[in-house]
Amino acid sequence: MKRTTFINLNLALIFLVSSFDGQAKDIQIKATPASGIQIALDQARNLRLHDKSSGICIVVAPGDYYLSTPIEIQASLSGLVIKGPGHGLARIKGSVPLDLTWERYNETIWTAKVHGSMNFDQLFMNGERQVLARYPNYNENGGHWQGHAADAISKERIRTWKKPAGAIVHVMHGSEWGDFHYVIIGVNPDGTPALKGGQQNNRPAPMHKEYRMVENVFEELDSPGEWFLDQENHKLYYWPKTGADIKKAKFEGVTLKCLVKIIGDEKLPVKNISISGLHFEQAQRTLMEKYEPLLRSDWTIYRGGAVFIQGAENCSINDCEFTELGGNVIFVSGYNRDVVISGNHIHDCGASGICFVGDPSAVRSPSFQYSQFVVADKMDTVAGPKNNWYPKSCIAINNLIYRTGRIEKQTAGIEISMSMDITVSHNTICEVPRAGINIGDGTWGGHILEFNDVYNTVLESGDHGSFNSWGRDRYWHPDRRTMDSLALHHPSMVLWDAAHTTIIRNNRFRCDHGWDIDLDDGSTNFHIYNNLCLNGGLKLREGFNRLVENNIMVNNSFHPHVWFLKSGDIFRRNIVMAPYADISLEAWGKEVDFNLFPNQDAWQRALKNGTDQHSAAGDPQFKNASKGDFSVGGNSPAIKLGFKNFPMNEFGVTSPEFKMIAKNLRT
Repeated sequence: MKRTTFINLNLALIFLVSSFDGQAKDIQIKATPASGIQIALDQARNLRLHDKSSGICIVVAPGDYYLSTPIEIQASLSGLVIKGPGHGLARIKGSVPLDLTWERYNETIWTAKVHGSMNFDQLFMNGERQVLARYPNYNENGGHWQGHAADAISKERIRTWKKPAGAIVHVMHGSEWGDFHYVIIGVNPDGTPALKGGQQNNRPAPMHKEYRMVENVFEELDSPGEWFLDQENHKLYYWPKTGADIKKAKFEGVTLKCLVKIIGDEKLPVKNISISGLHFEQAQRTLMEKYEPLLRSDWTIYRGGAVFIQGAENCSINDCEFTELGGNVIFVSGYNRDVVISGNHIHDCGASGICFVGDPSAVRSPSFQYSQFVVADKMDTVAGPKNNWYPKSCIAINNLIYRTGRIEKQTAGIEISMSMDITVSHNTICEVPRAGINIGDGTWGGHILEFNDVYNTVLESGDHGSFNSWGRDRYWHPDRRTMDSLALHHPSMVLWDAAHTTIIRNNRFRCDHGWDIDLDDGSTNFHIYNNLCLNGGLKLREGFNRLVENNIMVNNSFHPHVWFLKSGDIFRRNIVMAPYADISLEAWGKEVDFNLFPNQDAWQRALKNGTDQHSAAGDPQFKNASKGDFSVGGNSPAIKLGFKNFPMNEFGVTSPEFKMIAKNLRT
């Protein structure tokens, strides 16, 4: 039996739950919209000064919580629990309510004075994000950026703008390998825009000639739902949608980039923090912040997110919803151990969903751009990481992620770089502009990707996969002849960075604009099995020691690209539905055999390459392909080759609520 004591303190209510011996076991602090979360955190810090052992739980009541600064949790608050009511009832916001007095500017546009020097990059009316004045106009089905035009920053269009400076330009990479973003800082003598930016992509290239969009231009405020903020004169302009009563509406301007920071370090980590049941929304876009290259991958990244975790152990973000956030959602940076991201609903956000990204200081002899390299005689030859500043043994499980990358296209539902032993399990990821899951490098492997459902990917980019990886590690070199020599004379070198095997198993992938599984430049040390690939097939480019077995490639086949002489690759007991699509192979690896082809012609083409001596051709006898069951019957020729059925009903999220949402996303 316990007794409970109630104490009022600084507008928040503290519940002390004590045992009969008088020693406090649990302390609850109630946060309300009136008191705010920051006061509750201050109380928790004060309590922790006098009580190092009791558990402290901040219970967040329903309502809107407007943050003026991020919620910051340091090592002194280790053991803290922040628990919300779930169901979107407690909303943590990076915006401020706007006190606006509207008056007409013209027949369609209204204007209001914005108090002070407030600067916001997103505007919400009654909880719905409005459209920053742009060209071309917003069209949900308009493709890249929901509308693009080749003449977005043409001389002719710029001449119609009174103040081009401050306009924001979004443009795809010339080869559609991600995107670039710029701010116009003036106009050149020839009428072209003077641009600042372009740091958001690690593969320099000219702008795409068609996929362009410009926003934050007053003259482009020409349709209902659009707005423009004149920062110099502190005036907001807005064209309401038909029927909107803007004088009674609630307007919010987004002013904060980060909502939660969990910050410690290796020597003094933040431990045992749990955040659950909260709804996070309305954080600023970060596309013009400082970006850093993720080694030699195609990525640069802003090291930040709505929730930023660094120097943490045994911390978790559970059962929260994240929406309308301008940049990355959850960013696990540098030293972290056993961080769990589970049961979260992440959607309609500007950049990546969940990122596990280590620090380059942990990488031996790093290079930071495709064409860069460290010469062999100056290279660190020790295998593995240099220090502990990277995420290890972290988990992303049962997260529903969709419509991320709404602004930034070189993004992923889940991103992994400079990390070790990351588990990505039972997530559903869809409607993203590039990869659903991306691994940017081989440092240091050991990841397990299992039971994920990843589809509707690579929607606004090209040459990519639902799953994508790069492996431009120490052995990799931009000159193929040099790389061939390094791999031949230093065979152990290929595992200096990709030291642990990454496992991809029991996933369902579908990519309609690339490969279902894309192991690109140099990706090394993978075991890939029991995956259902529904459209784009499986690609292995360069790289070493890939074991690919017992996978099904519906509507497509195996794509081996530019393999090494002694790659050690194995491709066996897989079902393919088309001939192999090989490109520039010097050799066919260690073993390519016991595979099932759709017909004799496809098999004979493989035999001419000296592979598949024990393979076969024929109908795989899928049990119920129209219902998504690609298990094969007992008399299937695949069974005779050693293929084994794997579960067809365990892909993706596990919670009933998420399953229903995911089902509706498919229709």
